[in-house]
Amino acid sequence: MTAAGALAAGARDTGEPIEDRELLIRVQGGDAGAFDVLVRRHLPRARLLARRLMQDPDDADDLVQDAFLRALDRIATFDVARAFGPWFTRLLVNAGIDQRRKRAVRSTERHDPESFAGTADPDRDAEQSELRESLRKAVENLPERQRLIVSLFEIDGHSTEEVASMLSVSQVTVRWHLHQARRTLREAMKGWIE
Repeated sequence: MTAAGALAAGARDTGEPIEDRELLIRVQGGDAGAFDVLVRRHLPRARLLARRLMQDPDDADDLVQDAFLRALDRIATFDVARAFGPWFTRLLVNAGIDQRRKRAVRSTERHDPESFAGTADPDRDAEQSELRESLRKAVENLPERQRLIVSLFEIDGHSTEEVASMLSVSQVTVRWHLHQARRTLREAMKGWIE
């Protein structure tokens, strides 16, 4: 494999993955291919987070593109001793919060493919669908910060320390928001939990 091919695949000639730090140094030196590797490496997670934040796939894709462009604009001043992932996540989250504040996000009903699968127990399926919808609405009704923290902690599996770093808040603040969100969700789902 050539050096250019290894970089495109995100690997050294030895087959070992190139660290983000090394890629960042190359990007700061003007290597566009290194930025492409960073984008491909962080894109799946960025898209997941953006979809949770924006709740509309088109808005989420726009947010991800905007966040990567902002990252590229600021990459020259980025301290390569820091981790790229949390910095980029914070940039993405802040851009998403800004976008949500600037315009109302379109609310659309999501198509549930399971509801047309021709299952054996329509009553059970209807109940599960109602439960999912109730939980989705309960999570949607959480304050924006709590909804984001619940997604990062409960769904993505980040530690309170990582969430605090991504959102530039203290771990105590993250734990408080988690506690408040869980209490609100328990109350909202009270009719389902008996």
